[in-house]
Amino acid sequence: MGPYTDAAPRFCLNRYGGYREQGTYDLGGIVDPPLWSPNNVRRESTNLWTFAEQVGLSLRTGSYQELHRWSIESSGEFWRAVWNFAAGIGDLGDIDLKKSHGPTSRFFPDASINLAENYLKRSDDEIAISYRGESVVERSLTFGELRAEVGRVQQALRSEGVQPGDRVATLLPNGPEAVIVFLAAASIGAIYSSTSPDFGADGVLDRFGQIEPKVLIATDGYFYSGVRHDITEKVAQIVQGLSSLKRVVFVKYGDRELGPLTIPNSIGFDEWVTGPTNTQPDFVRSGFDHPIYILYSSGTTGKPKCIVHRAGGVLLKHWSEHLLHCDLRAGDRLMYFTTTGWMMWNWLVAGLACGVSLVLYDGSPFFPGPSRLFDIADELSPRLFGVSAKYIEAAMKEGLRPVDTHSLASIETVTSTGSPLAPEGFDWVYENLKSDVHLASFSGGTDICGCFVIGDPTGSVHSGEIQVPALGMDVAVFDDDGTRLAQGEQGELVCCNAFPSMPLEFWDDPGGRKYHDAYFARFSDVWHHGDFAEWTINGGMIISGRSDATLNPGGVRIGTAEIYRQVDLIDEVLESIVIGQHVESDTRVVLFVRLRDGIQLNDELEERIRKQIRVGASPRHVPAVVAQVPSIPRTRSGKLVELAVRDAVHGLSVKNIEAIDDPDALDHFRDHPALS
Repeated sequence: MGPYTDAAPRFCLNRYGGYREQGTYDLGGIVDPPLWSPNNVRRESTNLWTFAEQVGLSLRTGSYQELHRWSIESSGEFWRAVWNFAAGIGDLGDIDLKKSHGPTSRFFPDASINLAENYLKRSDDEIAISYRGESVVERSLTFGELRAEVGRVQQALRSEGVQPGDRVATLLPNGPEAVIVFLAAASIGAIYSSTSPDFGADGVLDRFGQIEPKVLIATDGYFYSGVRHDITEKVAQIVQGLSSLKRVVFVKYGDRELGPLTIPNSIGFDEWVTGPTNTQPDFVRSGFDHPIYILYSSGTTGKPKCIVHRAGGVLLKHWSEHLLHCDLRAGDRLMYFTTTGWMMWNWLVAGLACGVSLVLYDGSPFFPGPSRLFDIADELSPRLFGVSAKYIEAAMKEGLRPVDTHSLASIETVTSTGSPLAPEGFDWVYENLKSDVHLASFSGGTDICGCFVIGDPTGSVHSGEIQVPALGMDVAVFDDDGTRLAQGEQGELVCCNAFPSMPLEFWDDPGGRKYHDAYFARFSDVWHHGDFAEWTINGGMIISGRSDATLNPGGVRIGTAEIYRQVDLIDEVLESIVIGQHVESDTRVVLFVRLRDGIQLNDELEERIRKQIRVGASPRHVPAVVAQVPSIPRTRSGKLVELAVRDAVHGLSVKNIEAIDDPDALDHFRDHPALS
């Protein structure tokens, strides 16, 4: 079935359940009281409020839902309005959109732009980047200095023969050099790609080996939890597997000098970048769809997909999220805890296009103490403080109460993504971090380098819910037959319209078959994302986990996040992972738990876990087996690898274990005695 039927309204938002006319509900239920709502002064001072007025709508007399409706009914006009609001540099041309559905849709086909030119609008003496490394490495760059450094690296790349379309790859920590190289590559029209230095050689080659970079810029080491990891030998292995390389550039970590460089065609960064300190970059303008960077799927079920993103698409998408949904503006500071191997690094760096200063941190968020990120926030005063849901869960388990130990006066927005944030995580933020703050939970993906559902700085925050569908995104929940579901009904998260940050293509995918099969094969012309979701009575969304990891005991679908929310309430449990194990002709739910040091799973604790799940979720959520393991594997961006654990339990080989932070942890699940 297609995205629309005679029985359903043209636009998915009319079926949200939480959408209403004149601010009233007629849902036969009670709206949950919000955890936080902005006062009128704050609402009316937001960029979103101003933007609505500029496009002829009003949040004073109307609602976010009306603005969202317009943004998808007039999609091309909306994205042009975002460009104008952000004062984009370049030319979008006269045509807004060709074809409005599916992967062949094209926004602004006559545009001429350069992403780096828009990121480097500012050239003043205010701080553009504040960097803190775990080993007490500190560095800052002004906007003028950043622009000049980009110019110098641009010259160095050109000296290696780098041209538009060539690939430039980095293996760097989340520091200034990664940002500089990215922008220098983008200024030329080259395609940038990065992984974080903690990846193993095979994991890097699984990624870079597919895209064949011309230049590799790598660190000689990095710090994590107080330990320095030298990676020069690993880089040598990687270089041996990349015959496409013309140059290898080493960036020293901190004050330690580089050792002897024995890799062919290698050079130190400082020796490589030799231009004058006042060098200014020039910018090669290209079309809206010019490839700008390559991101990678997690690769836990096979070799990672190389997802090629278009310059104009990510530029507009990130502007819409930073300016409108996160209410950032020039002069603010943006802090997001991420590595260079996660899409949130690309999202973070895009703050520069808003004139925002970046706070970069590299290392363990709990070293030298559990309050490390809050210490940096107090020192550098970000307006937006972003972390993963995993981090919030860990802080909660640690018993942290930064509200008692830190000022955090500058923080007005806290964002969370990476996995569903449980209601208890929402409560922890408001009770233990800061009460007067906009908590914006996100959900999107590497695939779109942005969000499907996101925060609304003019609206209320409800526990456990992502506030709204992102502007310009016709988000819906479908059942297996492609019928839209109303609030309270779980199904597949989809997006019914085209949007600019849809990937341009997968690398080495002639005819686009892999791309089509990944997103558009399930529902014709509708993006199928693979999340299990439902709309709430408040108009928000709850994500219950990946639909390919959804449990199906007795033929009833259960989202894994529903179980995690309950297990997180058990103090003895540090983290957990749940899978479906095939037993004869059915599936049984198996819950693995990692407990605090010194605690063993006994009958009393197991019964408390089961009772919490039974009462907090339902009897059908109660696992058939609860088992203890010493560690639980995740992807390097912190996501649980349920499918990999499921394969290990069933005795199947796990593909591409390099994508997993601790591959050896899978051994704990193979032939676990509790499953016999």
